Amino acid sequence: MNYITSLFLFTIVASCNNQIDTSLHANISGISSIVKQDLEPATFAGGCFWCTEAVFERVVGVRDVVSGYTGGTQKNPTYKDVSYGRTDHAEAVQMYFDPKEISYQELVEIFFATHDPTTLNRQGPDKGKQYRSAVYYHDVSQRKVVQSYIQLLTNRGTFQDPIVTEIAAIDIFYPAEDYHQDFYQKHPDHPYIQAIALPKVMKFKKQFKDKLKASS
Repeated sequence: MNYITSLFLFTIVASCNNQIDTSLHANISGISSIVKQDLEPATFAGGCFWCTEAVFERVVGVRDVVSGYTGGTQKNPTYKDVSYGRTDHAEAVQMYFDPKEISYQELVEIFFATHDPTTLNRQGPDKGKQYRSAVYYHDVSQRKVVQSYIQLLTNRGTFQDPIVTEIAAIDIFYPAEDYHQDFYQKHPDHPYIQAIALPKVMKFKKQFKDKLKASS
């Protein structure tokens, strides 16, 4: 098997939008019913939401993580429309966390450490604006945290290339279809999970041992 053939097969196996029959399971889920009293929201986009969700579900203090779509203008987007670039939404996750256990600053640090914020409209094999790096802040304090941390990373020279992460106020977050929720947990042997999501989870576990849930 030559290099071109190998690369083609890897792309087919490892690309997020080639993995699901989007004609199935069209029911859109609501955010899981948990008590959100004393919890705060955070919303991040860092490529395929299966990966981002898998990381943050393992973070101590994070009570709920939902995969979905945000950052665009189209109402009630579907996975088929978003994944094929027919909207201007990004695949994203919205979570609720306990600030007594973990800070928003720490969540931002985990976010920037577990995806590439320097690739414009791309994460690994997933290409398109729907896979952009973005932080959707819920208040001014969150915006300031993100801006300050990006400046810190830039000053340190953490990344060879400039950070291109979008920073925008959260608008409407649309939960993705039910079959996307907890995808990493439900499909651990899935080719994309093994090739792309698992390395991100392992990186988080290695780099943030003190922020790993005991059950993870």
